[in-house]
Amino acid sequence: MSSKIKDCQLNITSRCQEETLAVDQRLKGNYLVKHGFDEQMAKKEASRCLVNNQCDSCDLCRLFCPDLAITRNENKIEIDYDYCKGCGICAFICPKGAIEMVLEG
Repeated sequence: MSSKIKDCQLNITSRCQEETLAVDQRLKGNYLVKHGFDEQMAKKEASRCLVNNQCDSCDLCRLFCPDLAITRNENKIEIDYDYCKGCGICAFICPKGAIEMVLEG
């Protein structure tokens, strides 16, 4: 068995900014300070966090690998198959399910 990482690029997307009430307007009364997101902005913001099966470079796989076969090069996680013994700890520990074990063949 060997490990395979799915789309392990760290793509940082900036957060959507909520429309807020100006300070002078806030002081005039009890008004809503943050207006929230419209539908399009809400979908964009949710897609930042809810992307399935994409590595977010949390490094748990690298930290738990007993063979030290997982390294980070810039924004990418890489598995060195010369050292990987196929124990599956990386796939088990990955919170995003971005690593899957596949049979060699």
